[in-house]
Amino acid sequence: MILSPSILAADFGILAEQVKEAEGAGAQWLHIDVMDGHFVPNMSFAVPVVETLRKYTKLFFDVHLMIDNPEEYIDRFIDAGADGVTFHIEAVKDAENCIKMIRKRGKLVGISISPDTPVSAVEPYLDKIDMVLVMTVYPGLGGQKYIKAMDEKIKYLREKTGPDFKIQIDGGVREDNIQDALDAGANVIVAGTAVFNDDIAGSVKRLMGV
Repeated sequence: MILSPSILAADFGILAEQVKEAEGAGAQWLHIDVMDGHFVPNMSFAVPVVETLRKYTKLFFDVHLMIDNPEEYIDRFIDAGADGVTFHIEAVKDAENCIKMIRKRGKLVGISISPDTPVSAVEPYLDKIDMVLVMTVYPGLGGQKYIKAMDEKIKYLREKTGPDFKIQIDGGVREDNIQDALDAGANVIVAGTAVFNDDIAGSVKRLMGV
């Protein structure tokens, strides 16, 4: 299992300090949600945040582009320090082009699907990418509960891809439901408030120990 704490839930005033604490406790990736206020209703991190944070940690930067026209920003986020880039299938007209752009830069390629999007939308690309991100809440809105029905998507993807393919989940993950996602076949877990709270190190260790 790879744990990818989401910095959306961190204290931005001490972001680097909290990221280091998560890293020191064993987190392997760092999930960076980029929201544009168009594809999703909220806005979040831009390129300068990634550039700045890159100076303070060696964690794998797992950049999740929840934006329209992601191809306009893929190279910019990679230049800023992204190690992997995930874009939404719902936000692109030419998924093949986005895949090629990320692959050309030698980075991990991911495609995300929102809860209402069928797995069939990404099936044509499974042999060209490294990861599918199954959103387990609706993107861009905080405080939602894990949508249990997404477990069926995870199971189907695992059957289609085999044991080594990366299936990521994002949204509503807690200590009391992470095992269900793992049992379904997820192996990359995004967690926000389940990590960035009053006990970051302890939270990471408990989640990793499941």
